[in-house]
Amino acid sequence: MDSMVKIYLQRSLNEISAAKLLFAVSNNARKKQEFQIEEETTFYSSVISHSYYTIFYAAKATLLSKGIKTEMPDVHKKTYEEFRKQFVDTGILDVKLLEIYQKMVVRADELLEIFKDEKWKRGHFTYQTIPQANKEPAEQSIQNALTFIKNIKLVLEK
Repeated sequence: MDSMVKIYLQRSLNEISAAKLLFAVSNNARKKQEFQIEEETTFYSSVISHSYYTIFYAAKATLLSKGIKTEMPDVHKKTYEEFRKQFVDTGILDVKLLEIYQKMVVRADELLEIFKDEKWKRGHFTYQTIPQANKEPAEQSIQNALTFIKNIKLVLEK
């Protein structure tokens, strides 16, 4: 695996670790006290953002594995569009996932939908909603990011 692919994959894994840590602290009064965080404080908006970046960096790693770089401006939009074009529209990702999971079919469209949904949630919940209201979307974001990174990681390591 190319070193830049590894870097982006590691960044993706770091982002999901941050998301899980912040979610756990948001739900643990003892940890809040230990870190001198006010009881009503939560980090659910940050969980959503870190979950999105888990997916974003995993997508960038996947693109780089094919020699495709996305850069500013509009790097998020370009990454999303290239990921869709290169791996979903062509069916490449779907075929790889079918090889990895013989019994469990994970369609590439589902992964793309997770990516698209998390991109929307990052903007919506980070900037437009109070943090305490984001617990359920934050929990779903972590699950989506875990599903996405698990499948991308298996494809990249094959």
